[in-house]
Amino acid sequence: MMAVPEVPPRGRRRLAGLRAIVTGGSSGVGRAVALELARRGARVLATARRRERLEALARLADARGPIEHEAGDICDPGFRRHLVASAAARLGGIDLVVAAAGGGAVGGFRTARPETLTRILDLDLVAPAELVREALPHLARGRDAAVVLVGSILGLHPLPLHAEYCAAKSGLRSLAGTLRLELAGEGIGVLLATLGPIESEFWTALMEGERPGWSRGRGMPPDRAARAILSGLERRKSVVVPGWQAKGYAWLAHWMPGLIDRWAAAHWRTDASGTGGTGDGHAR
Repeated sequence: MMAVPEVPPRGRRRLAGLRAIVTGGSSGVGRAVALELARRGARVLATARRRERLEALARLADARGPIEHEAGDICDPGFRRHLVASAAARLGGIDLVVAAAGGGAVGGFRTARPETLTRILDLDLVAPAELVREALPHLARGRDAAVVLVGSILGLHPLPLHAEYCAAKSGLRSLAGTLRLELAGEGIGVLLATLGPIESEFWTALMEGERPGWSRGRGMPPDRAARAILSGLERRKSVVVPGWQAKGYAWLAHWMPGLIDRWAAAHWRTDASGTGGTGDGHAR
């Protein structure tokens, strides 16, 4: 007798009770997503490299809902295998993977260290892709399963001095689109969060270079970004673009990309001249 394919869930996704892995859980959007998921009744295993930050997260979360944690380097294939196995054992399965860990660098591509490209692609593209691949057997058995990939508006249209980061985030955007098509038949949703500037440690933890003068300004609070991401997940969105800054950039990237290029070229020349930041690709 022929098996009847399971009908994908409809209506709002219920977050309470979902079993989730969240990367980048020690700070920024990853930390905020882990806390908000726990507050909404999900069972969360957060991961990051800084164990003390994860322990503090777990203590803070106790009032909202318990958060398990596992410290390690998400770029390490062995740790990714351990993380998925640990989450499946401790949570009783995996329904959700939120890939929020990431990092960047600033500087001209010509003079940037070659290892910077490798490190950023590994953290921002390869690690989330391979984590999802490792978790797929569990997600396929999960309840209303989903993947959330935390991307950037720079994956929509690039800016100078961010070559490595733009390459990684545009790749993540393409990965999200491919996975969405491939996994739809298994009932696994894929959400791409296309974020603009966020109040986080991104600029103080750059792998190389320093923040350009023309990019300064107040970003979106990470808890607000987390709420927008989870609202999109509940509503089964394929893409969320939280905040007016991100929405404005996305609109320009689609309709008037040349305007972004002209603006960026003018400001990049200012930075390269040494009046607005660093243009040589090396930290000072």
